[in-house]
Amino acid sequence: MTTPLWQPAQATINATQMAALMRHINRDQSINLRDYTDLHAWSVENLEAFWSLLWNEVGVIAEAKGETVLERPDAMPGARWFPEARLNFAENLLKRRDAHPALVVTDERRRRKVISYAELYQQVARLSHSLQQSGVTAGDRVAGFVPNSEHAVIGMLASASIGAVWSSCSPDFGFHGVLDRFGQIQPKVLIATDGYTWNGKPIDTRERVAQISEAIDSLEAVVVFPFLNDEADTRGIDKAVTWNDYLANPAEEVTFEPQPFDHPLYILYSSGTTGVPKCIVHSAGGTLLQHLKELRLHTDLDERDVLFYYTTCGWMMWNWLVSGLACGASVVLYDGSPFAPEPAVLWEMAEREGITVFGTSAKYIAACEKEGLAPGKRFDLSRLRAVLSTGSALAHESFDYVYREIKDDLLLASISGGTDIVSCFALGCPIRPVYRGQLQCRGLGMAVDVFDAEGHSLRGEKGELVCTKPFPSMPIGFWNDPDGKRYRDAYFAAFPGVWAHGDYAEITPEDGLIIHGRSDAVLNPGGVRIGTAEIYRQVEKVDGVLESLCIGQEWNDDIRVVLFVRLKEGLTLDDGMRDEIKRTIRANTTPRHVPAKIIQVSDIPRTLSGKIVELAVRNVIHGRPVKNVDALANPEALKLYENLPELQS
Repeated sequence: MTTPLWQPAQATINATQMAALMRHINRDQSINLRDYTDLHAWSVENLEAFWSLLWNEVGVIAEAKGETVLERPDAMPGARWFPEARLNFAENLLKRRDAHPALVVTDERRRRKVISYAELYQQVARLSHSLQQSGVTAGDRVAGFVPNSEHAVIGMLASASIGAVWSSCSPDFGFHGVLDRFGQIQPKVLIATDGYTWNGKPIDTRERVAQISEAIDSLEAVVVFPFLNDEADTRGIDKAVTWNDYLANPAEEVTFEPQPFDHPLYILYSSGTTGVPKCIVHSAGGTLLQHLKELRLHTDLDERDVLFYYTTCGWMMWNWLVSGLACGASVVLYDGSPFAPEPAVLWEMAEREGITVFGTSAKYIAACEKEGLAPGKRFDLSRLRAVLSTGSALAHESFDYVYREIKDDLLLASISGGTDIVSCFALGCPIRPVYRGQLQCRGLGMAVDVFDAEGHSLRGEKGELVCTKPFPSMPIGFWNDPDGKRYRDAYFAAFPGVWAHGDYAEITPEDGLIIHGRSDAVLNPGGVRIGTAEIYRQVEKVDGVLESLCIGQEWNDDIRVVLFVRLKEGLTLDDGMRDEIKRTIRANTTPRHVPAKIIQVSDIPRTLSGKIVELAVRNVIHGRPVKNVDALANPEALKLYENLPELQS
């Protein structure tokens, strides 16, 4: 058994909401659940009892819950949760209506605004009324072309109060990227920004908003708010109205329209790097119940907390973050570069706002270490009790860095799930220790397993991450997929009746998880499967390497490993550094992990949510088309990988 990096004190464990739930189950069921392993097993073996109990424990507000918890429990897909329930998502996020801060809104320009729960309710009331005046009814779509500001939260809550469906993307999306998404779902109203700032540079988006307005025939109104400028300028934008004018009505109350549990709430999008993005439809009840479970139990969030996640409105972590309002917590929104105007800006914010739960990406934590930041020495992080990381696997060395340079007494939770489920399969656990390089646990009520190619369960070996039983936040389906074929092909083709998530993973002896990368990016030299995360972890130990990307190149009837590295400014890849990279990989993995080719590049292509695009690069070096470059934040980087002479021998 490995030595933990952090172990919660018994008094801390006893005070958690998860421990309280376990005591409740023991008392009511006359059983003896002793630890998280027992609790998780019980939750999976008693799915209906668990999710029904959770509903009551987290205080879901509903017109009706109903007697039936799960219809068709053996159907995957096809199971239906709480079929008699009627609730409203927005009502559950706006149940607190006092002067307590609901949103703390800040950005790289150091602007700051605090919006109380009472003020948030009032603004949602006005926008909800105006949307209805525009003809928005239950099931209609409202789209947001929005930075991470209060406008996105108010827009989502107002839409959900009516039963309309919210869908958003961040303003760094190009016109075609937006049209590929919103053009499919035909929104009735678009809420849009006049611009945003990135790394100190102001970027005006009004021309793009005008293009979007002209291209989407279904729009009845385009509501433009000032974010870059002091006042909204709607000239040249068809059907445009300013935010202030649109919300000028005197409405004071929100009418929360109750909807079925599986009523659509969100449309999220796949990255779209292999074609037009899939429009993934998520339910109001499934999203609410799953998020409350993850926030209250796995993060131990309550009304005393200040929750932050560095995200944009084009990433599902924004949806997850905003659900913190259902716990009565204060939610911190930040827009802009995480390193502007200076590298420690987010940690300065953490001190100023008294952040208790700080969420970010694995890439950000690695970048902080590369920058030599020591936030725990420079800032007062006494209130900070948890750091969450997702987006990619958190390297073992990043675990060390967090406990060494940020804080030695906190829960470090590497979490994993995705847009597909608007939630997580693997999470933090406040009653368990943290082990280096491991995600702490599989989520409660989630029958997560690892399968080999034949569908056999594995322990201590790498395989496909799957979920073998239904869970409430499974998507309703894909937009414009009437027979459900695309949905079934996406998740159930590999193992019929079992959700295959597309991650390459293993369950550890400590009952944690390690994610080794995406299954479709797994390397296969000599028939041996290698997760790219195993290589990245070693490469980024090498001083001078900022980041890397690894693919498998078809070569001489086999696959050879090719590694691309981006180095610190002014450095050139020479034989000495190549040898150091190879030695580091060989010493800490196996000879098969060692790249056949190591090539320096000036940029690495990534999606707008910051994920590197291994498949797109693999297509480029094999002369295959990349179907949707508009899904990339830096599509020009793909040209760096075309016709490389190093790959011809």
